[in-house]
Order: sequence, then C-alpha cells, then structure tokens
Amino acid sequence: MAEKGYFSSALLAGGMAGMSVDLALFPLDTVKTRLQSAHGFWKAGGFSGIYSGIGSVALGSAPTAAVFFLTYEGVKYAARNNSKSGPYVHMLAASMGEVAACSIRVPVEVVKQRAQANTQLSSLKVFKQTLQMEGWSGLYRGYLSTVIREIPFSFLQYPLWEYLKQCCTQFQGKPVEPWQSAICGAIAGCCAAGITTPLDVAKTRIMLAEKGSHLSKGHIHVALQLIYREKGVKGLFSGVLPRMMWISIGGAIFLGVFDKARKTINNSVYYRENIAVT
Repeated sequence: MAEKGYFSSALLAGGMAGMSVDLALFPLDTVKTRLQSAHGFWKAGGFSGIYSGIGSVALGSAPTAAVFFLTYEGVKYAARNNSKSGPYVHMLAASMGEVAACSIRVPVEVVKQRAQANTQLSSLKVFKQTLQMEGWSGLYRGYLSTVIREIPFSFLQYPLWEYLKQCCTQFQGKPVEPWQSAICGAIAGCCAAGITTPLDVAKTRIMLAEKGSHLSKGHIHVALQLIYREKGVKGLFSGVLPRMMWISIGGAIFLGVFDKARKTINNSVYYRENIAVT
C-alpha cells in the first residue's frame, strides 16, 4: 500500500508541476525558440503570436512530467537502501526519467516549436502537416538530440537540487519546505541551463530544419558545427539569457509545485488511511 501511494503521488504531483510551469512560462519559451531559429528572431515572428503552439503544450506537459517523475522516483526508491551512492543514483534516475519522458516530450516539442516559428499555423495544423509530409517519424525528429541535451542537463540539475535541499535540511535541522525546494530548483536550473545552451540550440535547429536537409537527419554534432561556422560561439549561446531566466523560474515552479503537491497528496492519503483504521 505504501509503495502504491509513493508512486501515485509522484505521478499526480509530476503532472501538476509540468502543467503549471509549461503554461506559465510559455511566452519566454517562444522568445527563446525564435532567437534560436535559423531565420532570426523577427522573421520567425518576433513578439507577435507569442502563444503560438500552446495547444500542444497544454495536452503534453502533464503526461511528460508525470512519466519523468514516476521513473525518477522509481529509481530512487529502488536504490533507497544505498545511501553512499546518492548523487550517482540521482544522476541515473534523472537520465532514465528523461529517456522515458522524451517519448512524449519530443512530438510535443516538434509541434510546439514549429508553431512558435510560424505564427500562421496552429498546433493542430502543424501536427497534421507533419504527419502528412513526414509521417510519424517526423514527430520524433530530434529525439536523439533532445535526449543528448536533456541527460547532461539532468545530470547537473537534479543532483544539485537534491544536494541544495540536503544542505538546507542539515542547516535548519528539519526537512525543507516547498518554497525552499523552489529556490533550490531555481539555482540548480539556472546553472544547468547556461551550461547546456549549445545543445538546446542544436536541438531547435534540427527540429525546425526543412525536410530532406542535412540538419533534418538529426546529427547533433553536425548542427553544432554548422551553427559555429555561421555565428561562432555567440550563435551556440543564442537565447541563453531567456533560457536561463525561463528555466530558473521554471525550476522554481516545477520543483516547488512538485514538492508541495506531493506533500499535500501524501498527507491526504495518510489522513484517509488513519481515519479508515480508526
């Protein structure tokens, strides 16, 4: 019963956290995507149609985050008796969570980013157009580059988040509150976002590339080389400030909401079980 409650709370809290952060910060994500577009910020839409592509996010954010946290917490639970390898467990858990979550995240990202870069198309039109022209494989274009981006990001973000929470717990002598978890999440997200920006730029270019082009094949090293030749180091860090800002705020909302929702769910389950026993 305890295991069932442990995983159920991770699933529900993850879904709530994902929906909250993606919808709240969608405009910043749109700006970041257009800054990274090969056409440039203004040709990709500038500040107009800032909510283009939000339909795909509304449908996909909750299940994506739920799958991630279900996997993440599952790995942590399996290794719960091995306290000495804590950081390595967090790295492994985050990596496996990202691989699982990307099965949902990548189609959502493809539709979302194409709608963000073309304000004339809705999410539904982009979805239909992609299926018609490229088939289901078109929706998974950039899967490998997304995983390659997300694993280093998660390697940095989640162990740092857990470490910062542990430091706070030791300092104050009690578990962190959700608002403290949110601050730890913001710091961890900001650091990870800045370092992994080149991988994010490459992923964006691959997803927005014309069908049949060299970039559309999804080779991330090719995308990085092309971007560097075109715009140098500055090009590799296109959109770094919006990305760091977005993920810092997003990390605070995402991880803060996750901890708060999970705490509320667990307390509710505990209360109901104790009422039932008495």
